[in-house]
Amino acid sequence: MSVVAMREATEGRSFAASLLPIMGAVFVAFLVIGVAMPVLPLYVHDGLGFGTFVVGLVAGSQFAASLISRPWAGHYSDGRGAKRAVAAGLLAASTSGLIYLCSLLLRGAPEASVAVLLLGRGVLGGAESFIITAAVSWGLAIVDSRNTGKVIAWVGSAMFAAFAIGAPVGSALYAGYGFAAIAGVTALAPLVTLLLIAPLPAVVPVPRSRLSFAKVFGSVWVPGFGSALGSVGFGAMTTFAALLFADRGWTQGWLAYTVYAAAFIIARVLFSHASDKFGGAKVALFCVLIETAGQALMWLAVRPELALVGAALTGFGFSLVYPGFGVEAVLRVPAQSRGLAMGAYTAFLDLAQGIASPALGLVARGAGLNVVFLVSAVTVLCAAFVASWLMVNPPTVGGQQR
Repeated sequence: MSVVAMREATEGRSFAASLLPIMGAVFVAFLVIGVAMPVLPLYVHDGLGFGTFVVGLVAGSQFAASLISRPWAGHYSDGRGAKRAVAAGLLAASTSGLIYLCSLLLRGAPEASVAVLLLGRGVLGGAESFIITAAVSWGLAIVDSRNTGKVIAWVGSAMFAAFAIGAPVGSALYAGYGFAAIAGVTALAPLVTLLLIAPLPAVVPVPRSRLSFAKVFGSVWVPGFGSALGSVGFGAMTTFAALLFADRGWTQGWLAYTVYAAAFIIARVLFSHASDKFGGAKVALFCVLIETAGQALMWLAVRPELALVGAALTGFGFSLVYPGFGVEAVLRVPAQSRGLAMGAYTAFLDLAQGIASPALGLVARGAGLNVVFLVSAVTVLCAAFVASWLMVNPPTVGGQQR
């Protein structure tokens, strides 16, 4: 079915009715990532006996794999079709669960077990890249082009809703049945999701001319760098929040993830239009300051309630950092290069997470878990200087200033 035919087929239906099945696929796919978020650091640290650097390495390996596979995911989605790319990602996610189970069989040899676990995280990172890249592309193909921003916001909200729900589910499964339950859910849930997308119509890929990645990269690297700095707070939350709660003797560390994701979704729902209305750099600057305050509260927290407020501010701020800098990236390239621009822009986040998690692990080992959030706050604050530079140097496309 062609893109035009797809849009004609969805004409007359609501935006939600057209997009919800794809959002459902994204939700279930990222649920398997969410269930591991609060328990993976505990399993590697307490179950296998490794320090915080290895914890960060295991967590960061997923983002490194996402970075490496993102160009492949984009080319595959464009060349073979978004539906097929989502299916490939789901199969890879299921495979990662099987690799998790293999790592459990080697638990008597911790080094071998964590090496296999690293492989599983890498496969899951590639799966994530395929699923989210193709899902957005699929959504953009079946709805009116005037809803481009809305598609990205809704798909992103489905992803973080999965994180919010996955955190308590994962904690309960881990407490009751151990890491084997996490591995089992990771292996089975994506296969169930394949049944959800099977009846959905595919979109025939549209041939596109090959553009220079280097030139596009040169146009978007500044907002990409700003977004990368701003994403460090996300890495600190997903990797070290549960360990901070455990280290302080606070129960229910999964609440930090849930509060973070809930605040993220609320900000996306209420203010997703802000970057278009007020300018991406201005919104990014404002939200970076909110995220910085949240990380600082995590550093200073002496009670779990204060840490949860910090988690909420971090989620609320980071929610609009990515689209804010993203608007600046898109406006710096011609319209026909915007897909490639978003791919290059998003790669900065993958790179940041692949580096930040192990680096913050070294900080935790040398200075303590709470200092991780101080370092993260300072790093995120540096993104404010990037946003300020972008405000002074607005984008020009085709020789015309915005």
